[in-house]
Amino acid sequence: MWERHARILNRERVALLVVDVQERLWPVMRERQRLVDRIVIMIKACDLLKIPIFVTEQYPKGLGVTVPPVKQVLGGKEPLVKMTFSCCGLTKVLKALEKKGIEKVIVVGIESHVCILQTALDLLARGFQVHLPRDAVSSRHEEDERTALQRMAREGVVITTVEMALFELLRTAEAREFKQVSRLIK
Repeated sequence: MWERHARILNRERVALLVVDVQERLWPVMRERQRLVDRIVIMIKACDLLKIPIFVTEQYPKGLGVTVPPVKQVLGGKEPLVKMTFSCCGLTKVLKALEKKGIEKVIVVGIESHVCILQTALDLLARGFQVHLPRDAVSSRHEEDERTALQRMAREGVVITTVEMALFELLRTAEAREFKQVSRLIK
C-alpha cells in the first residue's frame, strides 16, 4: 500500500455524524431535497462500508424528530438528543468517538452556520479531523451558509462533497462495495 495524504478519508477510524435533520428545520432549508438526498446516500454508503454513524436531534420537543427519509435509512439507530448547538456538548458523542478510536469525522446536516459550524470547530479543538461534504449541509440563507463554509475551511475543516468523500473511502475500484456505492451516487 502506498503512502496517502493525511487529509484523505479512509475507512479506519472514521465516523459519520448526522446533525439535526429535523421536521421543523428541514422545510426552510435551501435546496432541501438535494440536502436530504445527499445525506441519505452518505448514510447508506457508510452503512455498506461499516462506518459508525451517529445522529443528533436538537430539542426535538420544539423542532420535531428526524425527517422520515433520513430516519428510514438509519435502521432504528436512535438519535442523541441535545440542547447545545455543538454536538460536542453531548458527552455521549465524544465518549463514543473516543471509545471507537475515531480520528476523522464526516459531518452532515443542518444548519451550516449554527450546529454544523460549532460542532466542526469543537471537534477540531478536540483533535479530530473534520470532513464536511458541502452538498450535505444547508442553512436557510445563502450568506450564512457561504460564510460558515469559508470560516470552517480557514479553521482547518476539509470541505468536500458526498461523492468525493465516498470515493476516498472506497480508495479503489477493486473495493468489494464499489459497485453498490457507485449505484448510490448515480
